[in-house]
Amino acid sequence: QCDLQGLWRNELGSNMIILAMNTAGTFSGSYHTAVAATNKQILVSPLQGVQQHPSAKRCSMFSFIVQWQFSDSTTAFVGQCFVDNHGKETLETMWLLREEVLSHKDIWKAIR
Repeated sequence: QCDLQGLWRNELGSNMIILAMNTAGTFSGSYHTAVAATNKQILVSPLQGVQQHPSAKRCSMFSFIVQWQFSDSTTAFVGQCFVDNHGKETLETMWLLREEVLSHKDIWKAIR
């Protein structure tokens, strides 16, 4: 079983801290990205998430949203936690970033 609580680092140098999970499987934490398409100072940003079926034996799927504190954008992550034969936990995620645009005609460039 995966324990999402704690400090996670990815191969690009970003850090995520997940705080204690409640019995419903919701959690909060913070995300400090090492990669951003901005000239602004990168700030630690809050995250809110949920782990699917936290009382289940495996409960390896999860999702969370990060509201970036340094840009007008939000990223949704979905993923699954895998545990190898040595007990090492690895999170595999995909993300979708939504950026604020000034008008509806610019909607095509709002999503990455």
